[in-house]
Amino acid sequence: MPRFLHTADWQIGRQFSTFDPEHAPLLADARLAAVERLAALATQHQVSAVLVAGDVFDAQTVADRTVRRLFNALAGYAGPWLLIPGNHDAALAESVWTRAQRLGAVPPNAHLLLAPEPRLFAEAGFAVLPAPLTQRHTHGDLTAWFDGCDTPAGLLRLGLAHGSVQGLLAEGIDATNPIAPERAERARLDYLALGDWHGCKRIDARTWYAGTPEPDRFKDNGAGQALLVDIAALGAEPQVTPLAVGQYRWQALGATLQVASDVDALVDQLAAVGASDVVSLTLAGRIDLAGHARLQAAIARAEAAARDLQCDHADLQLNPTDEDIAALQADGYLGELIAELRAEQDGDTADARTARDALALLTATLAQRTPVAAAATEA
Repeated sequence: MPRFLHTADWQIGRQFSTFDPEHAPLLADARLAAVERLAALATQHQVSAVLVAGDVFDAQTVADRTVRRLFNALAGYAGPWLLIPGNHDAALAESVWTRAQRLGAVPPNAHLLLAPEPRLFAEAGFAVLPAPLTQRHTHGDLTAWFDGCDTPAGLLRLGLAHGSVQGLLAEGIDATNPIAPERAERARLDYLALGDWHGCKRIDARTWYAGTPEPDRFKDNGAGQALLVDIAALGAEPQVTPLAVGQYRWQALGATLQVASDVDALVDQLAAVGASDVVSLTLAGRIDLAGHARLQAAIARAEAAARDLQCDHADLQLNPTDEDIAALQADGYLGELIAELRAEQDGDTADARTARDALALLTATLAQRTPVAAAATEA
């Protein structure tokens, strides 16, 4: 039974520039490690070929060392790797692909499908129809030529493309690199392997997006997988099995805090964060000084445990109770200032956000300096 491993959107060389400089290189290296795991899975499952549906590299300008490391990562699988360019690494006249060839980095079993022409693997029983992007954005369907392309009788017909299936993905992403949703049927394909959508998605029985093998966004869309594709015979419906590949789990956590039990639940969530987690935490609502102290301690512990944790608390208002204010012993000018900041922190204006930040800093500083307040917060 012919069997294939379908993957895409490796985006090797991504910089993760919005992350902490300590963590960004580790997230970048995880993408190379994912390719090594793909090679191990291909060997383990004895696939006929690995289908790589574009965006192998994140940019044309990745370093030569990165290019070499990528092709070195393929070494764990000795069978054919079939790679097409995507929008990030389009097959320009001068591209990362031509540079890889000049460097002598491409192993013999890595087939760079840089032109829209059929490639036959007769001994393995299949033909591949690739639709490589030769520029970053196109407005015509580069898979249209599949329909009129004949391949030898007895060979499976596999399509390999990178772009947006029209009318079926999220709103606003159909503008460039379109792919007709019925392409597999029109072109008599046994399977159409797609890239560009970073999550795992079934379009129809013969058309799938594999998604990126290493998650890189805070979306719960099945990223971090590859697809094992079994085709029993010509014309048989493919049997598609997702295989876990990713190292890191990207989580978007959010909470609107109103009462103490809300803080309790969030603290429990943060306690479960571990070394394989990349977390985006968004907070809103109101919180008193005792809850704020607990929350800050929980966030600090989670930051130390996670691969990366980013916290947006712009919509979280520190709302000290009268007892909190009394415990701070903030008389005179400080008391008047705290009252003024409490009154000004409501709303979504720049001044309101400044007031919230100032109130948090001031009351936290006073709590640290006031033994009575600190004891109350501890309690």
